[in-house]
Amino acid sequence: MTVQEVKQRFGIIGTQSALDRAVFKAIQVAATDISVLVTGESGVGKENIPKIIHHLSHRKHAPLVAVNCGAIPEGTIDSELFGHEKGAFTGAAGARKGYFEEADGGTIFLDEVGELPLGTQVRLLRVLETGEFIKVGSSKAHKVNVRVVGATNVDMLEKIDKGQFREDLYYRLNTVEISLPPLRERKGDIHLLFRKFAQDFSQKYRVPAVRLSDEAVRVLETYRWPGNIRQLRNLVEQLCVVESDREINAEVLRQYIPEIDRRSVPARRDDALSQSEFQTEREILYKVLFDMRNDLNNLKQVVAGIAGGSFQTPQAQPAEASLPVLRHSEPVANPEVPRYMDLPQDDEEETLDVDSAVEPDERLSLLDLELETIRRVLERHKGRRKNAAAELGISERTLYRKIKQFGLD
Repeated sequence: MTVQEVKQRFGIIGTQSALDRAVFKAIQVAATDISVLVTGESGVGKENIPKIIHHLSHRKHAPLVAVNCGAIPEGTIDSELFGHEKGAFTGAAGARKGYFEEADGGTIFLDEVGELPLGTQVRLLRVLETGEFIKVGSSKAHKVNVRVVGATNVDMLEKIDKGQFREDLYYRLNTVEISLPPLRERKGDIHLLFRKFAQDFSQKYRVPAVRLSDEAVRVLETYRWPGNIRQLRNLVEQLCVVESDREINAEVLRQYIPEIDRRSVPARRDDALSQSEFQTEREILYKVLFDMRNDLNNLKQVVAGIAGGSFQTPQAQPAEASLPVLRHSEPVANPEVPRYMDLPQDDEEETLDVDSAVEPDERLSLLDLELETIRRVLERHKGRRKNAAAELGISERTLYRKIKQFGLD
């Protein structure tokens, strides 16, 4: 079958070359039994690839079993995947087949395979290498003939570096990698998908299909779609059900895309902390430090005025007067903890040593200040990490790393 025929059969919409390449690779590997790893962001439609592979293979008359590894609790995932014997654990009233046994002769699709616990990864590696598994509570090995297709939206190499995923299992799963592009890289396909979903929901809810004005189409194509195709589908369904006017203009569309102007910037790769991100984080902490300095100076003036028998309202120092020059050319010893330059000194009395301005038990380290800033922003946005990251001027990945670092979960 050709790429176009396969796309029509499985309802895949789009003309972008990277999408066609992914479908072509799925067609090519379908006739074999090699393992496949499907990669791509959440919501890009990774579940379509195992369907193509299975239905174009000699296993098409056997089961295709889909398993969401991230949705199964760690304590029961071995039993769910490989089955258990009667009495293997409390509540095991009888023997039970696992997903691998149910998929014998067919294909098993392990979605979010990167979330598997390390113990389960050892069992999975044995299945891939020998075709054998052992049920929980048993000592007998069972043979199984299963084709494994995995999918993940996380950086597997990063997980390997952190010791969260076995390197040997990764290369055993990743015999062939099929990568699906995010929706923001398929701008020409966005309106096509919108019209397809509009027709689907028109039939489902028995209403005329919604359509977009030219300006609304431009708005649709400039948005970065962090939720990818899944988010677009949900948006079309909302428009179909809520809006009485079938012609959707840009003003109406913006009401369904929150903070569109801020999120319309091109997505940035988060493989490592960029220099611009580092400077942004450093400047956030600068602001906290100098706000504290101004408050302490004002407090000293108030205390001095009371002690001298007079009181004058202190004048706030201009923000621009207290900001230091960022010496970008100077080396930074540790990029995780920004090093701050000397504070500007107008005269001896105005010079402020942050540590000496407060009691020793009240001193805050730079990490404490960073922690407090992130915590307050998260509280202000009620835990919404995307909004908090936007306010802080850092990427969501950087914010997630900081949350893990400070234990703010």
